[in-house]
Amino acid sequence: MLTGAVNRLRGQVRVRAESAFPERVLNLCGARDLAFWDLEWESPTAFTCRLSRRDWHALRQAAEHLDCTLTVVGREGAPYFLFRFRHRQALVTGLVACLLGLFLGSFFVWDFEVTGNETVPTERILRSLETYGVGLGSFGLSLNGEDIRNHVLLDIPELSWITVNVSGCRASVQVRERVEPPEMIDQQTPANVVARRAGLVLEVQALDGVAAVLPGTSVAKGQLLISGVEDTETVGARVLAGMGEVRARTWYALTTEIPLTAAEKRYTGEEKTGVSLIFGTRRVKFFANGSIEGRKYDKITNRHPLTLLDVPLPVTVVTETYRFYETVPAEQTAAQAEQAAEAVLTERLHAMVDPWGTVSSTLCTSRRRGDTLTVTLAAECVEQIGERVPIFTEESGGA
Repeated sequence: MLTGAVNRLRGQVRVRAESAFPERVLNLCGARDLAFWDLEWESPTAFTCRLSRRDWHALRQAAEHLDCTLTVVGREGAPYFLFRFRHRQALVTGLVACLLGLFLGSFFVWDFEVTGNETVPTERILRSLETYGVGLGSFGLSLNGEDIRNHVLLDIPELSWITVNVSGCRASVQVRERVEPPEMIDQQTPANVVARRAGLVLEVQALDGVAAVLPGTSVAKGQLLISGVEDTETVGARVLAGMGEVRARTWYALTTEIPLTAAEKRYTGEEKTGVSLIFGTRRVKFFANGSIEGRKYDKITNRHPLTLLDVPLPVTVVTETYRFYETVPAEQTAAQAEQAAEAVLTERLHAMVDPWGTVSSTLCTSRRRGDTLTVTLAAECVEQIGERVPIFTEESGGA
């Protein structure tokens, strides 16, 4: 395959040789060290083969004294292709300008690839890079990796490491996010553990301090669960940094109201498509927004970056499709409204409980009042209800 590509770049000629003794032509090629390939016999006295452009001229001169007829069947390759445009100066100039533009454009950055980030958005990293001179159209050879790293790490403290590697037109940005150290537990400040919310105590684990409640006890919000003050028979009261966990059964009742009559979208079937081109950071629109202003629509945007031979170009085709709709009143059944409300309340419930425990069971009920449905979600959960609060002693107050 590589040899065929080289032959086409330097030009090759398909020749038909006819002679009473065609083997003399082949012997002549061997004697003059003329390479030929793709030999095909058409008859006992004629064959065709391919030669390079230089070897074809040498064979034609050497075969003048042979009793043979050499005929050019076809010419292939870049020299013959370009020779066709010798009288079209504008086309040749445009082709040269295009090749020159591709060559010069390969020294600039037209595409970014960010890897290694999980919590830091890619857009934030790219905006920070652009602030310090690394954006679309930046000269790749002038980028200072150490300077970029120092500035971006100061701008985004969530990152611990960043590097920018430029390969052709693409800049590969590799980052590593900072691993936050675990929060240190304060074992010096005197504290009590009180109930964060009401519940039925299931288990008490006092790591430092004295348990003030027993399993099976109902507690109210703010009630003391683990005391940071311990009475001793020898030295009297001793103040401790109360720590521990108290698991309890808790109950929730969340309520919301859902209207049974609401507006919904209904697509009219009319669609409009607009195309625009983005050259680097500049956008050229080929449509006007006047025909869609004041109307309701959903916009679907598709971006298609252009490439040439897997090389990204600084051109992106953006297609925007507008689907027009109108709002019409629509009624939903009580069952549909209850199902939608239950999904919303369940999501809210998990947001409240998941950091502390798990949801054991739920029960959803509803009641209709006119055009409004009142939905209530009752839940039973098991969670950690202990919360540390400091004990203000005379020393801490004086300090």
